[in-house]
Amino acid sequence: MFDQLKKMAELKKIQDSFKKELIVVEKNGIKVVMNGNFEVQEINLNDSLSKEDQERILIQCLNEAKDNIQKTLAKNLMSSGFSF
Repeated sequence: MFDQLKKMAELKKIQDSFKKELIVVEKNGIKVVMNGNFEVQEINLNDSLSKEDQERILIQCLNEAKDNIQKTLAKNLMSSGFSF
């Protein structure tokens, strides 16, 4: 019981520190900044691109940022020795 509480407290600590992490993805002048909670902090578009190109690249940037956060979180959990 106490081990589970200890693990939950450790996980909460890792989660709180990861909230401060920012992932930046930039492609063709379009930039997305996302935090460790998968919240979009900033989006910059490139007006020289067509609307369709901006939409396509923005989707790519958002997906890449999400993937990078997941990979970084998994790596941090593994390096901290956290196990379920």
